Amino acid sequence: MTFSVQAAVAGRGFDVSLAVGPAETVAVMGANGAGKSTLLNVIAGLLHPDSGTALLDGRTLFDLTAGRGEWTAPHRRGTALLAQEPLLFPHLSVLENVAFGPRSAGASKPAARESALRWLAEVEATELQSRRPAGLSGGQAQRVAVARALAADPGLLLLDEPMAALDIHAAPLLRRLLKRVLAGRRAIIITHDVLDALFLADRVVILENGRISEEGPTRDILQRPRSRFAAGLAGLNFVAGHLTEHGLRSGALNLYGHHDVAAPLPTGRPGVAVFPPSAVSVFLTEAHGSPRNSFAVTITDLEPHGDGIRVRAGEGGQLSADITPAASVDLGLAPGMQVYFVIKAGAVAIYPG
Repeated sequence: MTFSVQAAVAGRGFDVSLAVGPAETVAVMGANGAGKSTLLNVIAGLLHPDSGTALLDGRTLFDLTAGRGEWTAPHRRGTALLAQEPLLFPHLSVLENVAFGPRSAGASKPAARESALRWLAEVEATELQSRRPAGLSGGQAQRVAVARALAADPGLLLLDEPMAALDIHAAPLLRRLLKRVLAGRRAIIITHDVLDALFLADRVVILENGRISEEGPTRDILQRPRSRFAAGLAGLNFVAGHLTEHGLRSGALNLYGHHDVAAPLPTGRPGVAVFPPSAVSVFLTEAHGSPRNSFAVTITDLEPHGDGIRVRAGEGGQLSADITPAASVDLGLAPGMQVYFVIKAGAVAIYPG
């Protein structure tokens, strides 16, 4: 059995269709305002879409197609939402918080307590059972929130950036915990962190402007991104345009590169070129000769990057080059300067968009 949703919210320009397998974790990623929270709120029943349907293991969560108006209340959907903040009940103990879901579903007090203790043990928080939320650290509270969500035995677990509010020490611990408890369970996780996607997700969905721009296995998306956002996650420069016999044309820019498909590139069709900032050299004058790409850009910013300098250039700083501090000083680089980005053709991957 699977979960599927198709929903449209006209006022937000949102129109998404998504399916999740019975033991699959899907990471939904995108820039702020892309529609990630809208998707989660529609599934959880916190936002009423204008149209669409959603099914979870054969049960209708909502059906707003013409002539129908089925709507299941949030607490009857079989979903559980884990937010950025733990949102534990402050007047209840940790044990009572985790037992709340089973009790609400009709379990007896002893059965709910047994379930709560089992899940507290699963998240390594048994010793916290008698505390109140005010006495917990951020990481402890979020672990308890995970136990509370899972104790309700949801058919679909919804996670809204669960690591966002944690410090750098607590986040890795929770990530490892989620890796264990999500195994064999259906979940959708909203995240900005590529590490979450790599570590937790079987598949990545990229949202842009309320639409799915690309989706696929996590590593495929990062190795062959087809959107600027996904390329940014992978740390790659991204240029969109149309395929030519030998590369890609984007406005006045012609890029030469390589492609890993047996057939010739479909000339004239949309395509993308990606290349790492580390493969870009910066010159004050144009470089000539094969197999180099050389084009003029205007520097927008210089920023530290590891033990080097990242040179951002082009409209909105969309292109970047990584150079040494010594090279930056020798070239006298500064924002507003025109320089030339030079990339060997062998470092540029070109494929259909």
